[in-house]
Amino acid sequence: MTNTIRRAFAALLTLTCLGALTAQAATGVQGPVPPAFQNRLMVGLFEEAGQNWMRDSNVPWDARYRYFTKGWADNWGYGAHDGSWAASFFTETKAQGYVPVVTYYQLFGEPGGGEQETLAKLKNASTMRSYFEDVKLLLQRAKAFGSPVILHVEPDAVGFLQFQTASNPNVPAAIASSGMPELAGLPNTVAGWSLAFLQLRKAVGANNVVLGLHISAWASGKDIAFNSLTDPLQPEVDKVVNFLKPLGLGTNVTGATYDVLVGDPLDRDADFYRLTQGADHTWDMSDAASLTLRSYNRYAEWLRLWNQTSGKRWMLWQIPLGNSNHLNINNSGGARQGYKDNRTEYFFGTSGDAHRRKFANVGVVALMYGAGAGGQSSYQNDQGTDGQPYLKQRAGTFLNAGGLGLPAAGTTLPPPGGGGSTDGGTVDAGTPPVDAGTPDGGTRPDGGTDGGTGSSDAGTPADPSKYGFESNAQGWSASGAALSAVSTTTAKAYAGTRSLAVPFNGTSGKGTVAVANAAVPSGKTVTFQLWLPTGSKITGVQPYTLEGASANWRWTGNWIAVGSLKAGAWNAITVKLPSGSTTPLYQLGVEFQTTGTWKGTVYLDAVSW
Repeated sequence: MTNTIRRAFAALLTLTCLGALTAQAATGVQGPVPPAFQNRLMVGLFEEAGQNWMRDSNVPWDARYRYFTKGWADNWGYGAHDGSWAASFFTETKAQGYVPVVTYYQLFGEPGGGEQETLAKLKNASTMRSYFEDVKLLLQRAKAFGSPVILHVEPDAVGFLQFQTASNPNVPAAIASSGMPELAGLPNTVAGWSLAFLQLRKAVGANNVVLGLHISAWASGKDIAFNSLTDPLQPEVDKVVNFLKPLGLGTNVTGATYDVLVGDPLDRDADFYRLTQGADHTWDMSDAASLTLRSYNRYAEWLRLWNQTSGKRWMLWQIPLGNSNHLNINNSGGARQGYKDNRTEYFFGTSGDAHRRKFANVGVVALMYGAGAGGQSSYQNDQGTDGQPYLKQRAGTFLNAGGLGLPAAGTTLPPPGGGGSTDGGTVDAGTPPVDAGTPDGGTRPDGGTDGGTGSSDAGTPADPSKYGFESNAQGWSASGAALSAVSTTTAKAYAGTRSLAVPFNGTSGKGTVAVANAAVPSGKTVTFQLWLPTGSKITGVQPYTLEGASANWRWTGNWIAVGSLKAGAWNAITVKLPSGSTTPLYQLGVEFQTTGTWKGTVYLDAVSW
């Protein structure tokens, strides 16, 4: 091919792909947001069990992940084979205010070889029996835990299986013939291996577990991110989608599908590859970069095509932590040690807002940062040119401001400065908050006082709302490290004489106040009256609803930056249930994010719909 023809082909491909990006505005992002992601762009880190850097960082991280390798079930020989190590990781992570994420990486550690023997291991009935007994044990522990868990299934395994089966999902494997009763109805094929995770989740009843299917960018036989740059993307997406449909991406005998796709933008810092292997793994950060270059635009288009084709959203995982100020040396803990990359700077640098929105609009629901091997850059010592920890400072600013709400299916987020809310929250302008002047001296729209003196005026009518807390807490309770037990009080009242006191105990992180079995009709808007004290360290508030198993644990919520609310006054915040929502709700409540050591009390009243 001559250079002239090559350039013309590349230009045509770029125009074709740019046309696809333009079409995104018409079609919008596809698929529901799995409930664990709570309708906001989550940011998480890798951290081992027992470590406390995330907790002590005073950054309201959303998620915490770690690997579960062969031996986790008995703590690598230091405990009983009962999965208690997993239970400890779940409870420890939740206590710190994060969603636990399990990267399940056991298959490559099973006897019989490594990655190249993946298919051979699936053919061994004894291996599959012990392997899936451990998967079942993990799901049982997750069910007992009760709160959301994200289970990322076997990174790269289905990519290797596509290679080793020549893209034939019906190649024999020992799944039903493993002898596990729960798997008796599954096919003895490679597809059956992947379906077993869906089947075991159903058999155990672990409906709080979100299952993530790992998608390798090289699985089609062409590495779309780094090498095969002039090849059209859609045919490569289709090759992998067609292989994965019988593995749980499409309709199957379990009656369920995987909830989210998981991708890894790179497994080492880019300059590690350049310096040790002579390979160029740096992506062009320019928003005008051609889709035929190694660029974020090309990767985003690949994600978008997957989202449109599969109807699933994306979690980006094990994102390298290098920045341009690293020293390009092995990281042994000193300041700036590690290798250069730009994957933190792309999402959290000067254009980070626009880039986060771009990726949210192609289906990304979470950014999970972590080194994929020793010696790489890490968040503990990633000092930027300003002398500050790079990711901690910048992600902290983003998360403390309330983060970024995700677009609903069929829509896109507006560009920065386009008039849309950056946090996805809503404040009901129909009932404006009242400036109290002093924390206990304001007036309500009905003319009564806010009860700040401990008494109410004689003309105040009874509270007619669904939850007015006039006699007790009405089943509402608090959870999360930041909150202490709630109680009914006369210290404040929006209506009637009492409200629910929600005390913050000085612990940084998240806290939730909620009630079970609220009988909210389908499609209704729930209004909460919230009183915020002045000088608090609360950075975000999220009114939310959580539906039960029959609605696939659908979460509906909106993060609201506290800067948009009025301190020392009542604020009306709302959440609208989707059409066809189920009743009663599994949970109705308000989630808070706080930073620092602030202690104080927020008041909730007049919850109505």
